[in-house]
Amino acid sequence: MDGTASDMEGDELQGRRTDDARDPAAAGAPRYSRRLSDKILIAFHHACDQGDYEVAEQLLHVLEMMLRRRVLSPDLNRRRSMDSLVAAHERLWLLRHPQEAQR
Repeated sequence: MDGTASDMEGDELQGRRTDDARDPAAAGAPRYSRRLSDKILIAFHHACDQGDYEVAEQLLHVLEMMLRRRVLSPDLNRRRSMDSLVAAHERLWLLRHPQEAQR
């Protein structure tokens, strides 16, 4: 790695901040500011913005699996997560059926 922007993005994708990597005091357990389900939802919206509806659909399937599995361990944000999932499905449907959205 030569310190280019793509190298720094790769570090961030792996859960490391590049400025922390150089600071020995910051070494330790990685800190995550968002839940994995939130990151998947962000990736879904990014895929939609890029017009990659197949990837967006697969990301929704992953998110659904995570939310179904979470029934075993109650989550206080479950209602919000389900609402976000429904809204994501609606967005994908509207993007795939723009003629229906105009009616």
